[in-house]
Amino acid sequence: MASGQNHTTVTSFILLGLTDQAAQKQLLFAVFLLIYSVTLVGNLGMIDLIRTSSPLHTPMYFLLSVLSFLDICNSSVFTPRLLNSFLTTDQSISFTGCVVQMALMILHGTGECLLLAIMAYDRFVAICHPLLYHTIMSKRLCVQLVVVTYAVGMFISSVQTGNAFSLPFCGPNIIDHYFCDIPPVLQLACSDTTTANIILLFFSALVTVPTVSVILVSYAYILVTICRMRSLEAQRKAFSTCASHLTALSLFYGSVFLVYVQPNPESASAYNKILSVFYTIVIPMLNPLVYSLRNKDVKAAVEVRLLNLSRKGICQKGLW
Repeated sequence: MASGQNHTTVTSFILLGLTDQAAQKQLLFAVFLLIYSVTLVGNLGMIDLIRTSSPLHTPMYFLLSVLSFLDICNSSVFTPRLLNSFLTTDQSISFTGCVVQMALMILHGTGECLLLAIMAYDRFVAICHPLLYHTIMSKRLCVQLVVVTYAVGMFISSVQTGNAFSLPFCGPNIIDHYFCDIPPVLQLACSDTTTANIILLFFSALVTVPTVSVILVSYAYILVTICRMRSLEAQRKAFSTCASHLTALSLFYGSVFLVYVQPNPESASAYNKILSVFYTIVIPMLNPLVYSLRNKDVKAAVEVRLLNLSRKGICQKGLW
């Protein structure tokens, strides 16, 4: 029993999900299954392409392969359980399951924020200091930056998750969402959440302010450098190297900003759910498409791969 109250301690939560209509659930199951399949195939394909194509063995594509790995992990935190919710009437998630889901969400979300900032710095070095690019962005530095990304992600995740679940939960256990997000979980706490919300805001700012600052400063220098280029062809090439990353940045930060930076987020739960679906499930599917469709090096590597596969098929038929 909770101290001083006639309520039992919460041992599980109910996730209301996206809809309670059976017909809609069937349609959404098919849609999200397709999205998840494309996400896995696209990102695993991107990782394999970068690993096996020597022209893509550069710092930029190493970081892109890490982004693909993060997208697979991030999507896998939400999508399988969401798919299961469309097939069953049991919408409950255990207290421990909710803790694990939130911890993994924060880990991979923080990791993606940091990685996008590192990728912006990579583009800054490539365009503003091209002759020193491979010296500055060495393989050792790239690996160290990825390790730091995961270390910071684990620290932020442990602090934020501990901040949310250290509070007592003894009353309602219904979360109006399809995953254990921090704000709706805090709303269920049986004690004052002022301190918890301040901690949430502080550590969220601790991640977003430095990363957004690195991105803005990097692209400010990039813009100045491009404007100083005398050749239109050089300017076009420089812009093209940044186009995919800028698109990924716009998709990720745009949707996250619209979800979390609102005057009264409690009054727009349905709106938030749709936007949350976009940045947790749809963006991991879009990232490999953005980088493949708008990147000539990736397209060239895909063409070489397809050509090699076709030649292998012809040789096998000939041997047969």
